Amino acid sequence: MKKLCLVLLIIVFQSSCIPIRIAPNISDYKLSKGNRFRKGLPKKTVFVFEDPKEAGDFYDYINTKYQLNNHYVDVEVPFSIEENQYYFSFYEVEIPTKTINLIPILLDKLLTEAVDTEPIFNEVHTSRMGNYYLAIEVYSNQENDCLAQNSSKKEAVLAYLRHLKKEYLLTDNYNEVIFKD
Repeated sequence: MKKLCLVLLIIVFQSSCIPIRIAPNISDYKLSKGNRFRKGLPKKTVFVFEDPKEAGDFYDYINTKYQLNNHYVDVEVPFSIEENQYYFSFYEVEIPTKTINLIPILLDKLLTEAVDTEPIFNEVHTSRMGNYYLAIEVYSNQENDCLAQNSSKKEAVLAYLRHLKKEYLLTDNYNEVIFKD
């Protein structure tokens, strides 16, 4: 009987957190339909990468880099590749990893039965850990979705976005980007 209790206890401790929702792990970037990646994003193809910086940092970076003076910073940022005019919009997205914690639930159950009190670990029955992503859509006057599979400018736009991502992640002082261009 003691061995059975010990085995059950080990199993409970090893699997004490059951994930309900797991945020995606994106090592570099991912192309995805926006509404499939996160509800509320556009149906266009988006360039998605994890954002390790604080919320609003990408906004500040884009505002400074393109000298937009807080005007249409997240909806219509103009840029050009090979003398072709493009625009991008970006979305800061949080996707939390959510788990159910079995040990606090078990302790509450044991305490309420033994002492007949209200549960004291209600706040920690579930836990959330946010993961933050940036999703960027690109369009032009000629094409509605420049990252679509059949877009003629997809490779050039992807190269531009990879460079933009790398520059953003490596830059701490966003005023530096003004002098780089």
